[in-house]
Amino acid sequence: MMRFTEDQLARWAAPPSQTERDRMDNAERAVRNAIAASDALKARTVSVFAQGSYRNRVNVRQDSDVDVAVLCTDTFFWEGPPGATLHSLGYVDATYHFPDFRREVGEALASHFGSGVTPGDKAFDIKANSYRVDADVAPFFEHRRFDGAGSYLRGAEMWTRSGARTINWPEQHYANAVAKNDATGRSFKGCVRILKTLRYAMLADGVASAAATTSFLVECLVWNVPNDQFGNATWASDIRHCLAFLYNNTRSHEDCGQWGEVSELKYLFHGQQPWTWQGAHSFVADCWDYLGFEP
Repeated sequence: MMRFTEDQLARWAAPPSQTERDRMDNAERAVRNAIAASDALKARTVSVFAQGSYRNRVNVRQDSDVDVAVLCTDTFFWEGPPGATLHSLGYVDATYHFPDFRREVGEALASHFGSGVTPGDKAFDIKANSYRVDADVAPFFEHRRFDGAGSYLRGAEMWTRSGARTINWPEQHYANAVAKNDATGRSFKGCVRILKTLRYAMLADGVASAAATTSFLVECLVWNVPNDQFGNATWASDIRHCLAFLYNNTRSHEDCGQWGEVSELKYLFHGQQPWTWQGAHSFVADCWDYLGFEP
């Protein structure tokens, strides 16, 4: 017997309330104001935008913060085809470097928010107040992925304080998620919210696979479910179809090795990802059992 009612699943599928969205919007606006007030950053080409679950509208009540990117395009990181060099692509070495940009972003935030700013490995944490939620503010340079003809895709890249390289594709992720949500009659994002909320419940009950699964991975897993599995009569049926597909197709790397992140510019189970297909398979199986679905 199902552990949760259809009404509960419908509530989980819904986006945050207007009050919650207002506090999130206020946090993003406050960061914009901090960056705009910086004399150092006024000399740079900088954009400030939300990213992650808040921007993509798959955040749930337990997602208590907003991810905000501060992107500078005066300098870029890059990758290209074998043999390519920066000079062969027609560019010169940068004179403005990422540690300087990160320092200037930190100074701008400290000037605006005072002691409420805590620097982390990737982002600056801005503490919440009664007006806004927590914000994680991450500095980025533009990332360019060049092809052999010299054309490129635009992303965002940072180097963490510990020396790790992080590349995001926020615009491609956003556009693909909107398209899939439209193609599934708004079921895609609803199913993501349901499974994210379910993961938090599993975490509270000590389910180990939930602790090894990130919210981002949940969204990417649902992204790889074919559109024809959505749009059923109930949310329970949609989730059942999603989990059945994911379970059957994460039995081996051969089944899911070509799956991508939502941006479709990075493999989901290749390289240095902090998760594995085995862990995803375990999480999906535990979701099925936790919901009380019968075989």
